[in-house]
Amino acid sequence: MPQRPSPTTRLAYFYDVPGTVPGTLQAAASAASTQLDLIDYNADTVMQLSPATPEDCAAYLDTTSVSWINVRGLGHAATLQELGQVFTLHPLVLEDLVNVPQRPKVENYGDQLVIVTQMVTYLPQQNRLVHEQISFVLSQHYLLTVQEEPDYDCFEPIRTRIQQNRGVIRRMGAAYLTYALLDALVDGFFPALEAYGDRLESLEDEVVSHPSEKTLHQIYRLKQELANLRHTVWLQRETLASLLRDNDEFMGQDLDVYLRDCYDHGVQLLDIVESYRDRCSGLMDIYLSAISNRMNEVMKTLTVISTIFIPLTFIAGIYGMNFNPEASPYNMPELNWYWGYVAVWVVMGAIAAGLMYFFWRRGWFRNLSR
Repeated sequence: MPQRPSPTTRLAYFYDVPGTVPGTLQAAASAASTQLDLIDYNADTVMQLSPATPEDCAAYLDTTSVSWINVRGLGHAATLQELGQVFTLHPLVLEDLVNVPQRPKVENYGDQLVIVTQMVTYLPQQNRLVHEQISFVLSQHYLLTVQEEPDYDCFEPIRTRIQQNRGVIRRMGAAYLTYALLDALVDGFFPALEAYGDRLESLEDEVVSHPSEKTLHQIYRLKQELANLRHTVWLQRETLASLLRDNDEFMGQDLDVYLRDCYDHGVQLLDIVESYRDRCSGLMDIYLSAISNRMNEVMKTLTVISTIFIPLTFIAGIYGMNFNPEASPYNMPELNWYWGYVAVWVVMGAIAAGLMYFFWRRGWFRNLSR
């Protein structure tokens, strides 16, 4: 059976059964049902159809307006195959769109530009990230986007801009729409990084005040998540760099300034992730130092207690030797004293009090009370 990882992790990658025919679609049993949304617009009008069918999409492919077809969910292979025929997608392109996750990339197919990338959505209620693949098929007058998960989306502001005719998006072509969606993808990483920053600050306070084994596990988990996020951001930046470098025929030189801005955001994301990784490594060092300091305090406490009892044990050991005082006047004559027992207790108490006063003057008890 083909393996498909959860959208919350990208440590494993999808693979087909060895010997599978290239272009074979492998929709996972757990994949969400497929739904099509169509938005067709120009400078004057906008039309939205949801849900749409592949036949509805075919009617808008030859118009001069911009058509945005968004596919949500990969669970219905027949619909995806029909879409492949409507948009004349190469079988390997359709395979990359459906068999997720793929490595982010940009490929030129002559009359179509295929972009495969990742989208990250932060869920504050569940305090977790959802990674999913999103693919773009750009042509002159249409843009086909394919989302792995139908429930998570950072494109709503773009839909609002189209509906309300805000900015220049309605006066621009499909390439500008592609840039706007890619910019929304990149900006979607910032809420996730803000959440990671809050977690780091919380862990820093916990490491300093009361570190525990649970703290160590949280630091290690956060370090792994940041490593995965760094990998995603790195590939996202490389995708944007490829668009800037090699695909002027689709994106156009007029969009270079916009793409450079988007690329700068990707670089900024990478810098933030790297700084968070450094802080996470520093947290590990602080945790080890805190545990070592706590062990030193424990050893100091035990040392104080042992030091107080060492002379007391010495005295008790002497009077436990049971020499016969009648055999010699030098054999513990104090055993015959009237106040001998009390005197021993007074001496032992004075020694203990003197040692405690000495340690107090040295400041040891102030350290132990923290």
